[in-house]
Amino acid sequence: MEYSAGRYDVIVIGAGHAGCEAALAAARMGAKTLILTISWDNVALMPCNPAIGGPAKGHLVREIDALGGQMGLTIDETCIQIRLLNTGKGPAVHALRAQADKKRYQREMIRVLEHQENLDVRQAMVESVVVEHGRVCGIRTNTGAFFAASAVVITTGTYLRGRIIIGDLHYPGGPNGYFPSVGLAASLRDLGVRLGRFKTGTPARVDGRTIDYSQMVEQPGDREPLNFSFLSPRVERTQVSCWLTYTTEETHQIIRDNLHRSPLYAGVIEGTGPRYCPSIEDKVVRFADKKGHQVFIEPEGEDTHEMYVQGMSTSLPEDVQVTMLRSLIGMQDVKVIRPGYAIEYDYVDPTQLKLSLEHQEIGGLFTAGQINGTSGYEEAAAQGLMAGINAARLIKGDSPVVLKRSDAYIGVLIDDLVTKGTNEPYRMLTSRAEYRLLLRQDNADQRLTEIGHSIGLVDDHRYQRYCEKVGCVKQEIARWKSTSVTPGNGRLQSILDNKQSAPLSKGVSLYDLLRRPELSFDDLKILLDDDGSSQTTDPEVAEQVEISAKFEGYLLKQQSQVERFNKLENKRLPDDLDYAGIHGLSTEARQKLNARKPVSIGQASRISGVNPADISILLVYLEQRRRLTPVDGGQPIE
Repeated sequence: MEYSAGRYDVIVIGAGHAGCEAALAAARMGAKTLILTISWDNVALMPCNPAIGGPAKGHLVREIDALGGQMGLTIDETCIQIRLLNTGKGPAVHALRAQADKKRYQREMIRVLEHQENLDVRQAMVESVVVEHGRVCGIRTNTGAFFAASAVVITTGTYLRGRIIIGDLHYPGGPNGYFPSVGLAASLRDLGVRLGRFKTGTPARVDGRTIDYSQMVEQPGDREPLNFSFLSPRVERTQVSCWLTYTTEETHQIIRDNLHRSPLYAGVIEGTGPRYCPSIEDKVVRFADKKGHQVFIEPEGEDTHEMYVQGMSTSLPEDVQVTMLRSLIGMQDVKVIRPGYAIEYDYVDPTQLKLSLEHQEIGGLFTAGQINGTSGYEEAAAQGLMAGINAARLIKGDSPVVLKRSDAYIGVLIDDLVTKGTNEPYRMLTSRAEYRLLLRQDNADQRLTEIGHSIGLVDDHRYQRYCEKVGCVKQEIARWKSTSVTPGNGRLQSILDNKQSAPLSKGVSLYDLLRRPELSFDDLKILLDDDGSSQTTDPEVAEQVEISAKFEGYLLKQQSQVERFNKLENKRLPDDLDYAGIHGLSTEARQKLNARKPVSIGQASRISGVNPADISILLVYLEQRRRLTPVDGGQPIE
């Protein structure tokens, strides 16, 4: 029997990484919010690798933090190792990656949720979304509870009609043995939401006491204090090492001999798997000539012997997994704690969404995270944050916040999903961002803190800290530009000789000298003071000064590209435009444009099947429409 269980402004279904960010964002913006999860024990669960960040993903975490999200703060509080990757490359691709203590991460996120004002938490299985007259009005649970709401954010991850597969064993289930969400999938189909089927997998977990680390390569953390959040204090951490090993020819032969028992090759698995995180059996088949694949042994926490075997995702039978793992270097006597498995699940075709992540046809219904066809905790959290923001703004009657591709990796992620769609689990890559020199992880706060503050997610204290940093960067750049050095400077010549840098032929500013690739901020800062001493400069400020000097020309060039890009983004297309009536458009373009309803010429140009000739026709149409539109209630423009 159904009963009324309460009314909320925003309801979030699912408490994974997307759900946590969505609920916290909505509540912090003043919306009365409820978060529902199948089990309160799986909040912020890391069912795959126990890590946050990495190339492009680290950028997303920094952007989440700059907007006022939670993931960066929580991983800083609970990480057991942190490293800066790609340091041999340019700053555009530098990326933080942290190993998490999985249980502590969950406990910390639960603590934050439970203490958040305006947020209620509840364990419940949601069976259906209730829609009336094209708008969400609430949800129903399997116990008959009806919760009313004007906005619902679905963040069910891989639980939607989930199916676990290990060899010839398969059964309904979510990650780590939790229940799947079956009724909700049927409810979405009944509402006309198009669903697809994807697959992902995870490797076995093993007992670290049964590993011979002496045969492996140690992967320690960085000694320098590093953080994801711009708010976290710089503190020394105890760094727990990861370990690198390799598969062997014996490993590959075991896999080849058992391919007939692989669900992937036997046709048991229907869903499409992730391209950038293939199973070990897929890697052995696709890269037949490779003698060994890298495998990383990662700790799941400080107080456990359980280790994650990254690079060995598999759905092979358990007996094959054990034999396969014992053929790896240093793992001859390993004991398995949990076998690897594949999981199939339903996802929502993201081309049905607006750039705000609201469904095009169902008002107030938002989806975020792996349900939108992505992979990864960071991609999920980024979408959850934006969906929570826009759900809260919808309640208030405010326009949605939409980040452009030139604003953030989050903008690239959402635009790719909504505009282009995806036929495989989508992973964020630095190569997907056209303006990645401007969208660095180090300047995420400078790009997005103003937005976070304007919408009420960044509080005044944090905003003041940000303003002070920006002021310090400007002041420091001005100091370097106003400080001149000459060829006769003995201290300078000593530095140049030490760095094998050419001597000066004339006087230059210290800022211009910093452009030399072999010289760094730390090398030259001693020249700022006449007495040879140097005042301490915040490392984040120093980093911004050095990047500004070394990449100034490239940054200006990319900024001009962004300005051209924004001209097309700012040419808005009417929501009610019927493309079938525009003469000259190709049949494919008419169909795709009517289906996607792009908001701008720029977005239209990125839809597959819409060619440059179609864009030219749209530009002409918009100009004709502008000329025929009355101005201030007067006559049409002739």
